Order: sequence, then structure tokens, then C-alpha cells
Amino acid sequence: MSFAVEHGEVLGFLGPNGAGKSTTMRMLAGFLPPTSGTARIAGADIQAQPVAAKSALGFLPEGAPAYPDMTVTGFLSFTGRIRGFTGAVLREKVARSMAMTELDSVRLQPIETLSKGFKRRVGLAQALLHDPPVLILDEPTDGLDPNQKHEVRGLIRRMAPDKAIIISTHILEEVAAVCTRAIVIARGRVVADATPAALAGRGPDLDTVFRDLTLGQGAA
Repeated sequence: MSFAVEHGEVLGFLGPNGAGKSTTMRMLAGFLPPTSGTARIAGADIQAQPVAAKSALGFLPEGAPAYPDMTVTGFLSFTGRIRGFTGAVLREKVARSMAMTELDSVRLQPIETLSKGFKRRVGLAQALLHDPPVLILDEPTDGLDPNQKHEVRGLIRRMAPDKAIIISTHILEEVAAVCTRAIVIARGRVVADATPAALAGRGPDLDTVFRDLTLGQGAA
């Protein structure tokens, strides 16, 4: 599998369960070493230059793991300190990321007491905290209610001109709503790479296109 995402692009990363989406994203983020090949984040090789690559990356992994006994503010402050921020700059970064993800109302609650949707937003906030040029988001709207999904999609659209963004999702309407391009993978191979409009043009709707491609009836 080989692909590139340019500045200003929002790439929808699609495929059935077991296709390799999360594995690919973990390798891109440096959490899982590839057995061959490599990846570059903002020009930095994730294996040869891991600190430079990860400093340019915001990553929301599957499940949005966090320290459950920390408060939202405590966890984001911890994340910011790891990123090298202190004092007034750290406080500004935490406040900004909470405002972007609308977490202020739960800022003093332990993460373990939050709903799935709020936990997802905490994970998104930590990915955005250092304003990285590259974002890799695994199911960013998972667990959110319709209004929250709308807000997160709007946030992604607002950030899109200044970043390269990869979104893994099973929600096909999300691709049409926020993505400028979509890749469909199956069995670890790219089977389609096109704009959402081009994919939609290959069938009555994205669901049909997605089903046909993952069954091996379509090709890029």
C-alpha cells in the first residue's frame, strides 16, 4: 500500500473490518513498527526521525485511551507538558483545545466518569492541543450524538485548509461531509482512490460503491 496526503487535504480512509485501517494508522503514528517500508510525517521518517515526526502529528487512536483517574484539565495539561509546553503557553493551549472540542463544562471531572462521547472529545482535544500540521483521526465521531457529530465535522472543515488530515471511519456520510478524497482498502490493498463525488458517481450511493469495492467488484 502506498499513498500520500497533501497539505489542505482531508482523506477518508475506508474499508471493512480487518482491512488494515487501524494497523496502517498505528504505523503512520509510530505506535507499530512496519515489517517493511516506511512513512513520513511532514517530511520526517517515522522510524529514523521519530521525535520530529511525532511532534508534527496529532493522533486520535481507536478507543481514545486516557488516564481515567485524571480530570480533563489534568490530562490535557499532562499531555501539553509532554509536548514541552509550560506556564502561560500551556494554559493557553489547554484552554484552546477544550474550547475547540467544547469540554469546558466537564473540565474538572475525572475522565472515567465521562460518557463515551465526552471521552472521544477528550481524545480529540489532546490530538489538537499542539496545533499539529498533520492529524490522524481514527473514528473521530464515534459515540457522539448527532449535534456533536455536526460540531466535530465543522471543526474538521475549519482546520482542513491548514493541515493534512486522515480520517478512518465507517460512516460513509462523514466522507461526503468532510473529506476531499477517499481511499478504500481491502485485505491491506488500496482498491479505490478518488474524490467522494467520483466514488458516488460509480453507484447510486456511497454504500453501494463501498460494498462493491470491498467485495472485489471494483478497482482503482
